[in-house]
Amino acid sequence: MTSVPIFLTLFAMSQAANPTENCKDILQDFLAGRISSAVGTRQSINMNRAFQNFTHAMRVSMAEFKEKTEADIRMIKENKHGNGGVVFTRWGKKTCPSNAELVHSGYVGGSLYNNRGAAVEPLCLPREPEWGVYRDGTDGQKAYIYGAEYQTNTLPGYMRNFHDHDVPCAVCLIPKKSIVKMFPAKKTCYEGWTLEYKGYLMAGYFNHPAATTYTCIDEHPDTIQGGRRDENGYLFYQVEAICGSLKCPPYARGRELVCAVCSKD
Repeated sequence: MTSVPIFLTLFAMSQAANPTENCKDILQDFLAGRISSAVGTRQSINMNRAFQNFTHAMRVSMAEFKEKTEADIRMIKENKHGNGGVVFTRWGKKTCPSNAELVHSGYVGGSLYNNRGAAVEPLCLPREPEWGVYRDGTDGQKAYIYGAEYQTNTLPGYMRNFHDHDVPCAVCLIPKKSIVKMFPAKKTCYEGWTLEYKGYLMAGYFNHPAATTYTCIDEHPDTIQGGRRDENGYLFYQVEAICGSLKCPPYARGRELVCAVCSKD
């Protein structure tokens, strides 16, 4: 007997122009006794209690939803404008660009140029190393790491002056950025990217047995005080183009390549 009026009530609620207010009015009228003659006083009281419990649960649920939404919005804003950032290494410099925070300034280290089992990537070693369990002295059963030197004696211009000098590095943090990338054969950044530094593309000598990686050395490199002696180690030679499978033009045989390190929000 009660299903028809309840159905009609719910139908009226769904058709209301302002569902929240009209829903409340209709249910209050309904529970106030308009159909009390049909369902009886006891059932009306029970339904009124159920409605109150329902509205209380809705208020609690909406409050929790609002709180979570505001927290998510705060997190998004913090990641975009405060806590986000990206780390990169500025090879050949002791300092970072003006928009970046210096994490540490150190020495470039890597494998010896003629080691067949050499590690490929150079590292930016700290100036104040820490140690774990160790035993001094080499025993021929381990990997090695050396310093790095510029090999620029065949280059024109000011870069010749850096030949055999040891290579510094700086690890930098750029806030509010999400990515940083080195672009070879570019000294400017693509649209939407920000230039962090530019320089010359360098790698190991083509006929040395040790594998190396292409690295962007700053166009105005620094040196390490007291690091002028020719002691080799991980060696940086400028990269020049060889035509064939590499298309010329736009590239030119024997021409040294530049590079740019760029970041993006």
